[in-house]
Amino acid sequence: MESLQQPLPQVAGSLHERVWENTVTAPAGRPLAEDLQTEVVIIGGGIAGVSIAYQLATVGIRTVLLEKGALGSGETGRTTAHLTVALDDRYYEIERIFGKEKARLAADSHRTAIDYIETVCNTENIAAAFERLPGYLFLHPTDDLHSLKKEYDAAIAAGLPVKFVDLVPGIKPTHQAGIEFMHQATFHPLKYLLGLADAATRKGALLFTHTHVQAIHAEGVVTDKGFRVHARYVVVATNSPVNDKFTMHLKQFAFRTYVIGLRMAKGSLPKALWWDTGDQQADSQIPPYHYVRTAPYDDIYDVLIVGGEDHATGLAFENKEPGPDRYQALETWARRHFPEAGEVIYRWSGQVLEPMDGLAFIGHNPGDKDNIFIVTGDSGNGMTHGTIAGLLIPDLIQGKENKWASLYDPARVKFFKSGRTWIKEFVGGFIEYLKEYPHEADKVKVSAIGVGEGRIIEVGKHKYGVFRDEDNELHVVSAACTHLGCLVKWNPDEQSWDCPCHGSRFSYRGKVLNGPANKDLAYYKEKLPDPDAT
Repeated sequence: MESLQQPLPQVAGSLHERVWENTVTAPAGRPLAEDLQTEVVIIGGGIAGVSIAYQLATVGIRTVLLEKGALGSGETGRTTAHLTVALDDRYYEIERIFGKEKARLAADSHRTAIDYIETVCNTENIAAAFERLPGYLFLHPTDDLHSLKKEYDAAIAAGLPVKFVDLVPGIKPTHQAGIEFMHQATFHPLKYLLGLADAATRKGALLFTHTHVQAIHAEGVVTDKGFRVHARYVVVATNSPVNDKFTMHLKQFAFRTYVIGLRMAKGSLPKALWWDTGDQQADSQIPPYHYVRTAPYDDIYDVLIVGGEDHATGLAFENKEPGPDRYQALETWARRHFPEAGEVIYRWSGQVLEPMDGLAFIGHNPGDKDNIFIVTGDSGNGMTHGTIAGLLIPDLIQGKENKWASLYDPARVKFFKSGRTWIKEFVGGFIEYLKEYPHEADKVKVSAIGVGEGRIIEVGKHKYGVFRDEDNELHVVSAACTHLGCLVKWNPDEQSWDCPCHGSRFSYRGKVLNGPANKDLAYYKEKLPDPDAT
């Protein structure tokens, strides 16, 4: 068995090591170095982009995929890779917003996505450790049994094979009741992604890495090196769409989510997925919940992967709790519910885009030409939503009818049924940003900024983010997000500058890590633009 103890290069934009990279030797890839003509150009090399490229290549459509980093270097490399029909937003909420028939379609789409991944693993001989297992939804202490019963009834109505259980196996306390979702699955996301990319390439798709797309229009794209890809169709699969300034970013909001991996004796737990119903006191509309699975580590140990403790991106200060404390909170929770767990050997964070009505946006980009498509709003089910995109968008490009098209249509507006969530998360979060975040810069001298610390300072009429590294060098960026100009906030966990308005994130050198921003922050090193500022 492969050991997970052979470190490989980190996923872009993170200080933390994730479990998946350590068993994958990612190909070096190649950047685009010429102009190309194709039928479809895809921006984004995560689960959505590669799934779309694979399916298009399978039906013989010429496709070019462009990824600014390595394949899987975005949120696909940060996932905990639950393959499940149990959605973050409960089926009783999906039914309330969309109706019973569309709730059944939502269940059908995620079940089909899991089946599709299993089939592709078999037909393309992808050794991605795909495995079927049950998943268990159980109560958070702040929730009550009625919510479980509502979800059970709604899941049954949606056509899912579920059963109510008095005892959820593997978790403490042992008297915990819950819902068992049958026939769920896990896999190794990067092994699957790279296998899928290889298969797409064999079928004729052209995949280019380390290629930053700077401009997107109806005729194709232009990279930051000036190379053009002319195409009849454009697909933006960048998690948060980088070709849109306003429309889609008013329908979804970004959250940071945290993960730890704990070593534990192999076979200590049954093979399963676990999720609690979320902390109703923290947020009754989108309650942050815990999610758990295991993965192989070596011949003796497994890794218990525990995630949760979410907060709106850039707004961790809203409840005065910085990122590192969230890892401790996860560990405390994990040891209470899984006392068999040993030392923490991994920790990382990721970004989740929560749509206002609970389902992803997959299809034509609203207000754009009919040949431009987007995939966004993963809602914590990115592996299945990305796979659904791989089935839906190729059908739309070919003009085929797809029963999921209206369900995932990015132009849909469910404000009157999901408006409470939108008001609380988007408007409420923005008000918190305005209330908590200083209108003026921090009243500190640059010399007072400690090693490993980032602060906003003011020079003349301009605000800058200043970070001091371990070599005592200053890294200075413009503090205005290049998306819509909101002030960025220092993220000490990832040592990044995060935008509270729409979730854009930048490295301490100003490089874009997450959209919707597609342009780096202005960057200076070693000294401020105005030497007198120090």
